[in-house]
Amino acid sequence: MNEDSPEAIPPSSVNYTLQDLVFYMLRLGTIGFGGPVALVGYMHRDLVEQRRWLTEKDYKEGLTLAQIMPGPLAAQLAIYLGFAHYSVLGATLAGVAFVLPSFLMVLVIGWAYVSYGGLNWMQAVFYGVGAAVIAIIAHSAYKLTTKSIGKDFLLWGIYLVSAITTIVTESEMIALFLGAGLITWLVRCPPKWFQRSGSTAASFFPLGAIASPVMTDSSQTLTQIALFFTKAGAFVFGSGLAIVPFLYSGVVREYGWLNEDQFLDAVAVAMITPGPVVITVGFIGYIVAGIWGAVVAAIATFLPCYLLTIIPAPYFRRHGKRPGLVAFVDGVTAAAIGAIAGAVIILGRRTIFESGHTPDMAKLAIFLVSLVLLWKVKKLSEPILVLAAALVGLAVFPIVKG
Repeated sequence: MNEDSPEAIPPSSVNYTLQDLVFYMLRLGTIGFGGPVALVGYMHRDLVEQRRWLTEKDYKEGLTLAQIMPGPLAAQLAIYLGFAHYSVLGATLAGVAFVLPSFLMVLVIGWAYVSYGGLNWMQAVFYGVGAAVIAIIAHSAYKLTTKSIGKDFLLWGIYLVSAITTIVTESEMIALFLGAGLITWLVRCPPKWFQRSGSTAASFFPLGAIASPVMTDSSQTLTQIALFFTKAGAFVFGSGLAIVPFLYSGVVREYGWLNEDQFLDAVAVAMITPGPVVITVGFIGYIVAGIWGAVVAAIATFLPCYLLTIIPAPYFRRHGKRPGLVAFVDGVTAAAIGAIAGAVIILGRRTIFESGHTPDMAKLAIFLVSLVLLWKVKKLSEPILVLAAALVGLAVFPIVKG
């Protein structure tokens, strides 16, 4: 078969069944901690190196596609690996199996949070966890910045503009992300028509044309959830934490579904559960509109990344490494990382400096200790850190608030 044929990638010899792959994804979704980088590493170790179900080529193509498309990295890779030998059915079952365990977990946690959130012990747990989550996001932003931005002055400029814009507006603009990708593409790999026209990159920054619409009918909560989380799944690039500033601007600033403390609690839930970090959308949906809110939020978030994986997958090897596309993704990624850095400032200010300019010293201490531990202890598991912060919260909260 022609290598560029737009069909599922044919294996030379398939030594596993679709059922085997589904069971593997269920297991990984149930016990896979550590965030997207760890999860994609587990897939390589288990499926390529140990079991030899997939080739290195299959894996690298899937990982590259997942990196250049919006959405959660690990979930997209799982979908692609299911597609590699078992087409659309394999992609669908692998993706659902990977996401389902953590979704069910956040439903249970969401129920407990809504039912017992007013109890002192629950408040104490999240008192400590919130500060630790800020440290985790800050550390992740630093690692993403050093890894993805490097010494590229153009990307640094995009990064800083995105970070400052996020801090000033306390929101995330899709137009800024897409504009960053277009500018990087036009600067690095300008097409011939662009060179002839002598136009500037700024003229291709369609702020008004692609600005996200704002819904006004607040009575249609499920519809609002569906539309908002579809945008989240379709336009957020970068790591799992890239969705944090986007969610903050929507669920806290635009719709007011959650306050700052509840939002950090939602991020914390994603940190202490296995599977993709993006599963926090299920927890948010449950708080806003119960079980149907959780279902709608999860489907709306993961459906775009599913479609943006299976639709281009057959053609990806033919066009995926074009310089223009790579440049566009680099620009969007720089803007996404800048937004994460800006979100750290916003969330940290609102969490640690609860009453104006006076910091909550206990939260500040938890934040600083967590940041130092993440910096010094290279193999520190984030769920362990979150659980430790919860225990500290249980001990400190009665003293601080008593």
